[in-house]
Parts: sequence; structure tokens; C-alpha cells
Amino acid sequence: MKGGKSVVESPESVGESVSERVSVLRRCSRALARGLIRVVDWFYIAPVRAVMPVQTFRYAACGGANLVLSWVLYALVYNFILDKQLVDLGVVAVSAPIAAFLIVFPITYLTGFWLQKYIAFRSSPLRTRTQLIRYLLSVCGSVVLNYAGLKFFVEVVHLWPTFSQVITSLITIVYSYAMQKYFTFRGCVES
Repeated sequence: MKGGKSVVESPESVGESVSERVSVLRRCSRALARGLIRVVDWFYIAPVRAVMPVQTFRYAACGGANLVLSWVLYALVYNFILDKQLVDLGVVAVSAPIAAFLIVFPITYLTGFWLQKYIAFRSSPLRTRTQLIRYLLSVCGSVVLNYAGLKFFVEVVHLWPTFSQVITSLITIVYSYAMQKYFTFRGCVES
């Protein structure tokens, strides 16, 4: 209330304030992306430059950073938030490791998408909504590939699980890069 009168915003002013906030968020996002690109590119030194294009380097840096973020978040959620306890949802009980994954996945999905879109594959002509859906499909494909690879290398080939995970991860990294470059962010030119 202002001066004894209630202040009711008109629909136009509410729309303007939302669009102003979105505009501020976009500017902040672009500024953050420019800063992160400078940091990542600082490590793009001559020996690396000789064997790897800048886009691939940025992809690897963003993917590696997101992987480390997922490990840290998972450890925090599993050990301190869930306290390694079963999560009873009433209808179903979820083990702490799976519950931690389900909590962390949406966060790292969005951070991974943001990093790839604004750092590694900045100039894709596709709409953000299209990229986001394609990124989800790509990530789901990576999960399936990881599962299938582990099953194959451990149960069929009879390799040690840790070594199987390393092989599967390498295969998944190649798959993921190809999917990001040629599907999710298709049409992106190297910067």
C-alpha cells in the first residue's frame, strides 16, 4: 500500500518488469560466458593448439568442469543431505545413491547445457528450446551407452568393472562430442 491506497500493477507493467529481468539475466549470462571463455582460452596454449581445435578444447574443459561439479554435488547430497539413508517417498523407497543421482542430475544437466551452449558451441543457429531438447536426448543416449557398455564389458567380455568403466567412458565421450557438434548444436562454426 502506498499512501493508504493499494498499488495494483497493470498487466503491461508486470510484463515489462519480467522482460526487464530476463534482459538483465541475459546480459549477466553473456558476461559470465565471456569471462569463462577468457579463462578457458588462457589454458589453450601452443602445445594443445597444435593437436586440438579450440572448440574441442572448450568442449573438453566444459565437460570436465561439469563432471567435477557432479562429483562434488553427488558427494554433498549423498553424504550430508541424504546422510546415506533410504528415501521413503511413501509409494516407493529410493536408495540413497539413486536419490542423490536423481537430485544432482537436473542441476548438472542444466549447467552442462549452459556451458556447452555459451562456451563451446556459441554460434549454433538452432533455437535454444530445440538445443535443450536435443541435449536431453544426447544425455539420455550417453546414459544408455554407459549402461550397455558396462554390461557388455563386465558381463560378456569379463573385464574388471573399473577398466570397463574407463573404456565405456572413452566411448561415451566420443559419442557425446559428436552428438553435441553434429546434432544438439548443429550448424555451429568454430570460433
